[in-house]
Amino acid sequence: MMTLQAVVVTVAGLDRAEVEGWIAQDLVRPAQDGEAEVFHNIDVARLHLIQGLRHDLRLEEDALPVVLRLMDQLYDARRRLRRLRDAVERGAAPDARDAALRVLLEG
Repeated sequence: MMTLQAVVVTVAGLDRAEVEGWIAQDLVRPAQDGEAEVFHNIDVARLHLIQGLRHDLRLEEDALPVVLRLMDQLYDARRRLRRLRDAVERGAAPDARDAALRVLLEG
């Protein structure tokens, strides 16, 4: 875990005020440790993503929540498909496996 100050020092080009704005917009959600905000590795990765979208791709600030929400949905769908694949590979009953595959293929 890292403090906001450590994150700003560690991640090149990251601006403290910008990060605080992203926290206020709920684009990144650091944990609370007493009164201090602490960032887990996943939070730091999200900051890298936001920074890349904002600066490298020049995505407008008001588009960030929409793009991040869509990316979160995509990652969630991938995670669910991975769990389904794992269940199928573990030997789900053939009728259950076939039903699941039909649902996936139909829609």
